[in-house]
Amino acid sequence: MKKFFPKKLAKPVVLVGMMGCGKSAVGAELAELLSVPFLDSDTEIKTAERMEIAQMFQQFGEAYFREKESGMLEKLLGGRPKILGAGGGTFMLERNRRLIADRGISLWIKAEPELLWERVRHKTSRPLLLTPDPYRTLTELLNERTPFYSMAQIAVEAERGLSLADMAAKIALALENSELGVFAERDEHGA
Repeated sequence: MKKFFPKKLAKPVVLVGMMGCGKSAVGAELAELLSVPFLDSDTEIKTAERMEIAQMFQQFGEAYFREKESGMLEKLLGGRPKILGAGGGTFMLERNRRLIADRGISLWIKAEPELLWERVRHKTSRPLLLTPDPYRTLTELLNERTPFYSMAQIAVEAERGLSLADMAAKIALALENSELGVFAERDEHGA
């Protein structure tokens, strides 16, 4: 049975936060709940560049990737409302934060280091964690990025054991309870 949310999204919502916080998995579920498209900026960059992000980091460096990331963000924020999962480092750059604020809503999915580690420790697709002590690297990245993530317009805490559907509903409620004009009323035809 298709879920139904009584309001329609009026502008893009950009999910920000650390790798493993749930931007992609929860974002897809949230988009389904709100009947809008879900796009993942990392996936879109990989498709456009025809290579894995780890390859881009290795061949061209992080600065090259960040430039591609900013260009993709600008492209993806155009068009109709959607849920956009941004890469973990996207919100670090002021130009990206400004672009998101101008065209959409930023929402930080907060997660404790232990939960993030649980979710990413077996993945080899995280180039920033290819270090001798990946857990330490993860916690250092989280500490470095938290001041930037805290600039997001809305923050929602990830909870261990919460299903994707329940986490998506928690985010939808936070969006609805904000005073940021995230939603418009649906007409009598549900549009």
